[in-house]
Amino acid sequence: MGSGPTARAVGYFLSAIRAYESEGDCIVKGQESGGSTCQQTGCPGKLLSMAEHGASPAGLMLEPAELLHQLERERDRLRLLLDLNNNIVSILDLRELLRAITTHVRRVMQCDYTSVTLRELPEEHRLHVYARHYPQSDSSHDEEIVIPVEGTISGEVIESGKAMLLDGQDLSRFTPQSNHLIAAGLKSACFLPLISHNRALGTLNVGKMQANAFSEADLEFLRQVANQVAIGVENALNYREVYEVREKLAEERVYLNEEIRSERDFEDIIGDSQALKEVLGQVRIVAPTDSTVLTLGETGTGKELIARAIHSLSARRDRTFVKVNCAAIPLGLLESELFGHEKGAFTGAIAQKIGRFELAHQGTLFLDEVGDIPLELQPKLLRVLQEHEFERLGSARTVRVNVRVVAATSRNLLEMVDEHEFRGDLYYRLNVFPITIPPLRERREDIPLLALYFAEKYARRMNKRIETIPGDVMHALQQYQWPGNIRELQNFIERAVILSKTTTLQAPLGELERLADRGSSPRVRTLVVTDREQIIEALNAAKGVLGGPGGAAERLGLKRTTLLYRMKRLGIKRSGDPMIG
Repeated sequence: MGSGPTARAVGYFLSAIRAYESEGDCIVKGQESGGSTCQQTGCPGKLLSMAEHGASPAGLMLEPAELLHQLERERDRLRLLLDLNNNIVSILDLRELLRAITTHVRRVMQCDYTSVTLRELPEEHRLHVYARHYPQSDSSHDEEIVIPVEGTISGEVIESGKAMLLDGQDLSRFTPQSNHLIAAGLKSACFLPLISHNRALGTLNVGKMQANAFSEADLEFLRQVANQVAIGVENALNYREVYEVREKLAEERVYLNEEIRSERDFEDIIGDSQALKEVLGQVRIVAPTDSTVLTLGETGTGKELIARAIHSLSARRDRTFVKVNCAAIPLGLLESELFGHEKGAFTGAIAQKIGRFELAHQGTLFLDEVGDIPLELQPKLLRVLQEHEFERLGSARTVRVNVRVVAATSRNLLEMVDEHEFRGDLYYRLNVFPITIPPLRERREDIPLLALYFAEKYARRMNKRIETIPGDVMHALQQYQWPGNIRELQNFIERAVILSKTTTLQAPLGELERLADRGSSPRVRTLVVTDREQIIEALNAAKGVLGGPGGAAERLGLKRTTLLYRMKRLGIKRSGDPMIG
């Protein structure tokens, strides 16, 4: 062939092909015929055959510069296929893989636009567009955009399983996907299905600012690219699914270990009062259903214990019970705690995190102090309660969950709705089956059982023996108001066991007297949760009048509607005579 530029180009091309073949790349030569092609590159088979047999430059019928350009293009396409293979086996992160793929395709095909669109189960009707490269942009746009399947180019390609070549006029028929393409100045585009195991995963999308920019040879080569991309996408999706399951199991293992190590306030529900029996009756009624439950009661009344009882009596008993104290988590972290976040979603998000809703999938989620959830986060909570779906922080991918929610609050949510501090629609969605847990002062007959239970519990822990509780101690325990309810009683008994040097409980009764004196007041107190005695006292003083000047609501510092709600909750009925309870 001589030593001119054409001969050098042909020699370079042949050595490049043989080098790729020696590396095991999947290059298959076409049959020698005028229309045959190299099946993996789109290279003219006749040209390849003539070059191998030492054809002269005149026989090749191409100018040296043109031949060199064509050979360099085929070399780049061969290299692209090899790069894609390398990426597929080395990159398992979906976003990183798609970013690498679109970067390589854009460079080799000299495209102005590239992207990948995926349909991710279980979202059958929505598509996620990844790794978008636009004209005059050197980097990809990594944030996801979501488009519908119906009425979009990618949707039609996925449904048909066939590639589509479009010019500017054809592009305008498809919205909303084509709007940003036309606005970017694209005049021709090619959309190719990503098919793996007879299932369309999505589309590979390329575009140029020139009309009729893609030839049939380009389309054939892009089909081969799409086939390899489909393999890589399926691998990445499978890896992500395995990773998320593994992360969820790891989170669940950590959570359960914490539960085992942590000391639960009550091992069993203790008590035999009528008030407690009514609560347990409600638990037995609602537990077998999947309905949302709202437990109401003052701090320390045992709302979490009731939530656990509901879970234990439900069909979800063998699944995870996950709790979240909404009041104990900083507001800026609560969304991430509930719904999870993606890596890089915010400063400090160095890894993906599974949220509590995902952790509780198929189980029960206990939202303690739900009234402390900020207003701006309440719509997202409402959506997951109604639609059972949400997006992690920093992601557009929808996550579907099957979770039963038991919520608890010591606040008056209805009053918060009136004050525009809590969404009314969320309140009614939570208040499907409310259970009001009485304060300890309304079930005083349970105090002896609870005191004995806690005394024995802490005595065992401290290697002591407590056999009796003196009558004066028990009487004092039953007379005290216990504003902190069962939790306060538990802590008091623990201190008493510490102080006891014999088998008889030695309780610091002076402490109760001081607390009682400090808590007493001649005026009617305005509290977040007003107890039965205070409401009755105010009604008696107002001669049964609720509203207006001097009425019970004014004396308590409450709205009339709020007072009516609390009277109903506490079982206080009004009559013509002064209230006597």
